[in-house]
Amino acid sequence: MLYKKLSSDRNEYEGCFNELFTPLCLFAYSYVGDRQLSKDIVQDVFMVIWKKKIFLKPQVVLKSYLYTSVKNKSLDYLKSKYHKTNCKLANGNLEALGTNDFFLREMVISEVSEIVRNAVKTLPPKCKKIIELSLGELSNKDIAEELSISLNTVKTQKRLAYKKLRPLLKEHFIFILPFL
Repeated sequence: MLYKKLSSDRNEYEGCFNELFTPLCLFAYSYVGDRQLSKDIVQDVFMVIWKKKIFLKPQVVLKSYLYTSVKNKSLDYLKSKYHKTNCKLANGNLEALGTNDFFLREMVISEVSEIVRNAVKTLPPKCKKIIELSLGELSNKDIAEELSISLNTVKTQKRLAYKKLRPLLKEHFIFILPFL
């Protein structure tokens, strides 16, 4: 059976929502380019599976269903009359966004981002903050200025963070490597 009815197991639904909301928002953002709209699209997709009381099994089928639904909802928005009249998006761009290559690339990027984000959450607070700022594309100098610490402290904390992250991300290295 590919799905089961969600009669009383709200915890399973909430767990899925908590686990997949952020990567799905990143994925939707790659299509629509608007953070709030991305969140709205993902929430709409989750509302549909909740209202229909469908929960796909196994987890791989669920993820595939959710990513495909978010892609379709994002493309529907881009094709909408509202978007076409308020934004200029060339038909070629819309076609490129609808390809499987774009879909798969963006799905992998959002999954890898979530893996890295979860690994960073395990770091001590000071290391975590420095790595988050670094992932936000701030230079070591900018990080030092923002946190009012020395440049050497930033470098040392980053070194410690990478040392702690390496074993956590080792099994995902094959997916992460192309994005480094």
